Amino acid sequence: MLISYRNNKIFVYIAFHRGVELIAFKAVVGADINFNNVTYTVIDLSGVLITFGVIPFRGLRRALHLKKLSEDLQRRYLNSWRFIKWVRRARGRWLSRARNILMDSAHRLSKRVVEIASEHKALIVFEDLERLKENSNNNYRLSWEKSLWCYRRVQMFTECKAIFHGIKTVYVNPFKTSRKSPNGEKLSFINYRFVKLGNIITSRDVVASWNIALRGIKACEGLKDFVEP
Repeated sequence: MLISYRNNKIFVYIAFHRGVELIAFKAVVGADINFNNVTYTVIDLSGVLITFGVIPFRGLRRALHLKKLSEDLQRRYLNSWRFIKWVRRARGRWLSRARNILMDSAHRLSKRVVEIASEHKALIVFEDLERLKENSNNNYRLSWEKSLWCYRRVQMFTECKAIFHGIKTVYVNPFKTSRKSPNGEKLSFINYRFVKLGNIITSRDVVASWNIALRGIKACEGLKDFVEP
């Protein structure tokens, strides 16, 4: 318990602890977080494909629109926006809505990922994207999107929700996850979004999530006590 005093008020912070027992998993779900969706692939512990799918969301696009509105307004009153009440309020309202949209999107996406993992009794695997913002290649638009992209929030919310269900989350190296064939078939690129994998046409996101799941199996080697026989 933590007690603090400020502004003539006393604040009491109480932390609750709950013991959680991790369940034994029999599958792995690889989740590839993109700007407008989360693509997932579920495989068993032998690497055999079970299912895959896409969880769409438009939160980032809406948040970007609101941020652009606030920046355009601020640019219009470049030297005086701080002193104009209605400009400050409009800017703050748009930015607040953008934050709320991203928080809501992150909660809904993380909840759905955990539901899929619970359904298949699967380990959740994400890419380790800690250095993503450092590698924008001087692309202004991409850097602007990354500053709002809630991928880390989605990962954090998923990890918190998953632990309440006894589901473990691991992170793997993201290097070339969308450029390597996950099943040994020939992989050829049609365009920036679609690929031909053997005799089927699919998206690079599916290939990436599949490879993430496969790397998750390798990460399971130290978790034998939690693997369902």
